[in-house]
Amino acid sequence: MRIGVLTGGGDCPGLNAVIRGIVRQGVDAYGHEFVGLRYGWAGVLDDNQMELTVESTADILPRGGTILGTSRTNPYADGGDGTAVVSAAMDRMGLDAMIAIGGEDTLGVAGRLAADGVSIIGVPKTIDNDLAGTDFTFGFQTAVQIATDAIDRLHTTAESHNRVIVVEVMGRHAGWIAAYAGIAGGAQAILVPERPFDIDALCDSIRRRHDGGRTYSIVVVSEGAVPKDGSSVVLVSGEIDAFGHPRLGGVAVALVAAIEERTGYESRVTILGHVQRGGTPTAYDRVLGTRFGVAAIDAVQAGSWGSMVSLSATEIVLVPLSDALDEPKLLDPSFYDTAAVFFG
Repeated sequence: MRIGVLTGGGDCPGLNAVIRGIVRQGVDAYGHEFVGLRYGWAGVLDDNQMELTVESTADILPRGGTILGTSRTNPYADGGDGTAVVSAAMDRMGLDAMIAIGGEDTLGVAGRLAADGVSIIGVPKTIDNDLAGTDFTFGFQTAVQIATDAIDRLHTTAESHNRVIVVEVMGRHAGWIAAYAGIAGGAQAILVPERPFDIDALCDSIRRRHDGGRTYSIVVVSEGAVPKDGSSVVLVSGEIDAFGHPRLGGVAVALVAAIEERTGYESRVTILGHVQRGGTPTAYDRVLGTRFGVAAIDAVQAGSWGSMVSLSATEIVLVPLSDALDEPKLLDPSFYDTAAVFFG
């Protein structure tokens, strides 16, 4: 078979491990040929392709990002017939099947194509870990480690200057990164989208901590966190991507101003932003990405179209693409309760 492989949405540590796993297993075990489609669905629409071989993917395991490039292109944007366009492109390139590696938007396109009879397999990818149908996604552990390392460094500077430092991490719908990194980094408060926050209660907690003799505090906040009163402290650029999502950012800036005004404590903000996406993947994400890649090409060989590879406990299994697309996988309330033990 001649199989197309693409990576869509935000880049993510571990993507190259998936590509390498697909190609190595696909060539050695099954004798397939592989075409890399550059820049996600844009590469399909533009016939922008590159050959993927065992040799060309041999040394990419430890590299961050994706050798294929990525974008947020949507073949169905503006009411377009994405299925017809993608099917025609596959015919032109002589592709028998496709493997789409991405998050809710990329896999949403894959799900629509599968429902229309296109031979496609999905691989879940998001550093936010908010895709349903899988226990973990690759890239998440690397993002958590990057955020934890930053928090560790901020402790010392916050203590030296008697400051409150608010650290903003990614997490539009779910607070997995904030909760994991906040626990690992010893944060005094963690604000997540699943638990609307009370700014007055937060400031009271910070005051109690300082009244008790501590001279600094670290607050970790997800970019999608919102206050209980329903008002919006999140700054939005006004830009909308091809899937209708506004660009978030700035909740930490608003929080710092509110904390300093209410408490009088000198406060600073650190927004990690795309630092969380970059660099070398952790060992965990290299292994998980590799396992996903091998399982994806096995699913192609079995003709399990419309499926997504998934981590269930310690096993890699197949689930319907629709399982990943119903609702975001939100932070477990009991996990947040564990984090709250250490607040203040």
